[in-house]
Amino acid sequence: MGRVDFFIAGVQKAGTTALDNYLRRHPSIQMARIKEVHFFDDEALNWSEPDFTRLHQAFDWTAPGKLRGEATPIYTYWPNALTRIRQYNPAAKLIMLLRHPSLRAHSHWRMEAKRGRDNLPFAEAVSAAGRARVTAAPSGAHRVFSYVERGYYAAQIRELLRLFPRRQLLFCRTDRLWNDQPAVLAQVQEFLGLERRGRTDRYYCAPVLTWSPDGIPATTRARLDAIFADDIRGTAELAGLDLGDWLNPNYREPMMPG
Repeated sequence: MGRVDFFIAGVQKAGTTALDNYLRRHPSIQMARIKEVHFFDDEALNWSEPDFTRLHQAFDWTAPGKLRGEATPIYTYWPNALTRIRQYNPAAKLIMLLRHPSLRAHSHWRMEAKRGRDNLPFAEAVSAAGRARVTAAPSGAHRVFSYVERGYYAAQIRELLRLFPRRQLLFCRTDRLWNDQPAVLAQVQEFLGLERRGRTDRYYCAPVLTWSPDGIPATTRARLDAIFADDIRGTAELAGLDLGDWLNPNYREPMMPG
């Protein structure tokens, strides 16, 4: 049996569901039967002798000539997940979608609040007290409350670059996926070594309805923007992307709410 060829490894609430749906329409791609297999972040596995059965069961290995991919956007954030992917398939290609970290944090919180997993108001959830819930967690990582922590993209990119050659990594802005989908999809398919095919019309979906008519309170947005400013600059340099507009306090997303 072969290996999974590529992973949409990050980040949560940045359009990974939309990209997964796009790629499912390409005749040469086979995405996992379910989005977010959550294999390489599974701490119940014996990682000294990992059994890849559960991962491989998400694919039809009898189908010839397919490039196989899996999308679990916690991988870039979760400790050791990228190292495990490297050990599994050092030739794997990884895609990381990047969304403005302040707006990503708010979307993440809306999702968790709607699911009933967090009853704190957003301003409190991203305060020092709210973030202490993350630092107190094992390995300093938390699946639910990591609204701010998942937005520190530079460290995640450094880990990717430490483990994989740059030619195996692709970084894309989520807002560009919305504004210029044909160009981004062509870029993704070229990165994967595939002929440009599949859906290119504007399409956006989210697994949980997280839109709210209430935006981020201005003081909270300003505080988050200040927290992330240096990391945005570092992310831009590491990813080779122009993120200068993210440093503008008036930056707004073009995407549908989600």
